[in-house]
Amino acid sequence: MDETEFWELIDASRESAEGDPEEQADALVERLLGLDPDAVVDFARHFEARYNRAYSWDLWAAASVMLGGASDDAFDYFRCWLIGQGREVFEGGLHDPDQLAELVDDFDESVDGDAEELGYAADEAYEQMTGGVMPDLELPPPPREPLGAYLDFDDERTMAERFPTLWDRFRP
Repeated sequence: MDETEFWELIDASRESAEGDPEEQADALVERLLGLDPDAVVDFARHFEARYNRAYSWDLWAAASVMLGGASDDAFDYFRCWLIGQGREVFEGGLHDPDQLAELVDDFDESVDGDAEELGYAADEAYEQMTGGVMPDLELPPPPREPLGAYLDFDDERTMAERFPTLWDRFRP
């Protein structure tokens, strides 16, 4: 599976779920069940590599602004949600997290920003297909600490200066 096929599966599952993260996870599992086990492992590698790339202080701070705070777990689920938004939103958010204010249309913090189940879709599909657990993905270990420079999420002035567009949209 190449990167284009990975993003096509993400996009198709999001569109069929009309943006609902839980329904997107279910739709993704169904789509993955139509592949062979090796392709599901490849999908999992693509997902995990992007999940690890998104482990940065800047993105965590942006998630904190959008969600009104983001614990470790909330940020993990936010990264899954960000991948689920598709390539343009994901790459744009990684490049400049402040762009998420413009890249994300509707955002309901009670539903959006949390796609924990999406992170387990490949594991679930693989288990249903084979009866076994996902093999080791043979990826480098995830970073121990978020990438980039630490940001104090409680420093409103710094956050407003670093993410002016997000701050204006999500912290009126």
